[in-house]
Amino acid sequence: MNTATELRTKLRNIDHRGYPAYKELKGQYNFGDYILSIDHVQGDPFASPSRLSVLVKKEKAGFPAEYYDTPAKRITLQDHLTRLFGRWVAGGSFQAKGSGKSGLMTVSRCGQQVLERTAMRVQDGDVTLRFEAGFPANGRTINARELEKMLFDILPDCVRKSLYYVKIDQEKLKQAIRLCEDQQYIRQSLSEKGLCAFIADGSVLPRESGVSEKPMKGAVTFLSPESLRVSLNLPHRGEICGMGIPKGITLFVGGGYHGKSTILQALQNGVYNHIAGDGREYVITDSSAFKLRAEDGRSITGVDISPFIRNLPNKKDTVHFSTEDASGSTSQAANLIEALESGSGLILIDEDTSATNFMVRDQLMAQVITSGEEPITPFIDRVRGMYEDLGVSSVIVAGSSGAFFHIADTIIQMKEYMPIDITGRAKQAAAAYDKAAEYKGLPEGEGMSADSIADEQSGRTDSRTGGKAEGARFPAFNRKRCPAPDMALRKDDRIKIRTTGTSELSLSRENVELRYLEQLKDQEQTAALAYLLKYAQLKMMDGKKDLRQIGDLLEEQLDRKGLESLFERGDVAAQLARPRKQEILACINRYRRLKI
Repeated sequence: MNTATELRTKLRNIDHRGYPAYKELKGQYNFGDYILSIDHVQGDPFASPSRLSVLVKKEKAGFPAEYYDTPAKRITLQDHLTRLFGRWVAGGSFQAKGSGKSGLMTVSRCGQQVLERTAMRVQDGDVTLRFEAGFPANGRTINARELEKMLFDILPDCVRKSLYYVKIDQEKLKQAIRLCEDQQYIRQSLSEKGLCAFIADGSVLPRESGVSEKPMKGAVTFLSPESLRVSLNLPHRGEICGMGIPKGITLFVGGGYHGKSTILQALQNGVYNHIAGDGREYVITDSSAFKLRAEDGRSITGVDISPFIRNLPNKKDTVHFSTEDASGSTSQAANLIEALESGSGLILIDEDTSATNFMVRDQLMAQVITSGEEPITPFIDRVRGMYEDLGVSSVIVAGSSGAFFHIADTIIQMKEYMPIDITGRAKQAAAAYDKAAEYKGLPEGEGMSADSIADEQSGRTDSRTGGKAEGARFPAFNRKRCPAPDMALRKDDRIKIRTTGTSELSLSRENVELRYLEQLKDQEQTAALAYLLKYAQLKMMDGKKDLRQIGDLLEEQLDRKGLESLFERGDVAAQLARPRKQEILACINRYRRLKI
């Protein structure tokens, strides 16, 4: 290993040479308190910045072992240190001058969510920081004196103020770790209390704007209805009260602009922990929850959508359904089956982003277009069976249709951003509506799907109410989809990866649309998905492992070795954030060259 003095000598030797001479700096350098690694050198001052890393050994870093003895606490510690280094390095960025990206120093920009990132890794007490730097140049001539200022003046100061326990605000770190422990306690308590989500009283759910994740100033704070209030005794904060959303089928209703979509967005983001001050610190959702929506135009490969769509007029196979251009209903059906395949235990749905014909069929339409002429069995006829047979709960937002009153276990009205439990009143109104319909001469059961009628004829009863079941048992569907390797990709010596925010990635010029995966919160997650898709294609897809197995194997690998394991040569991308298994499999499913 080289010394810091040797690095300084190299810098002075290459000063005023052509930019490619910077590549001579690659390697490790001992700065005494830490080791600096120059992992990748950019090709010119206008290219993507160079990648560097800093390793601070356990003895020097000095962080207490109880701050990283569980995965959740370790990720919180990493997140806290990344934010801290980011604040210090922002002040030092571009202090060194030159052309292009000269003088740039940057690390991952963390949002409101606490995510595992390649920017920071704490392992057995050792701290590894990865960041990017623009090596200075005048035109394309090396300006080594400016890089010397970056590496010997600015960087050591940033490292000293952010990566050593004795130098940082220890109380703030302690509070972050305690918040994490409280959040994990709630998350682990959900199932044992029969809940799929929890929203604490006092939470601030509205956001600053449509493009900002920060809490809205002056927003109405959340207050649980008494009938749904749950009390939890957290390890550090102590007693906390809030609304527990029970497992089963929960319906949110209310007028426009009263907060229905706002609460659903809070729930879909509740799969992640949030930082203090976000307002959603104690909004905790089943970590496997999946936000379902229609997705016109997506590709579908070999998905069994027969529980919802069958007997198409063109005799197209819906047990192994494939299309390059899905409709709203077929895309939503495929999205749901794929969510179940990924192990989701909670489905979140907003009628505003759903295909109407996938969700419900009204009685008048069913009288005109008989069940034998309609290939779609709507979601309303399957949601009960999905819970009773598969154990998968649903949270549904509906503002225009009362059809879900009949099948919902819990009905909550949002009024001026405040929840009101109206389950009893809504059930009474639904029953009165049915009697009125019967009085007008509509035959009982008119407008029901073929499956609902079959239930009625078979005498199946609803275990919750003792009455007739509203929907059939959830049909068996093909759970084993074994993707074959993309041989063209395996023959590609230089697989190019490109990402566009959270909406799209490209793998060897094959675009993958991700804009409708609403639980992707960070562009670094999208970048990680590109590398995960590449890794799965090259290392795991063999025509024998099914997608569920591939998802589980990737999860296990990321748990053990992190995102760093995707890089065989050790040159780890500095700005990646870990996505969930649900998004990993969703990305694979949207790859248009997927072969089942």
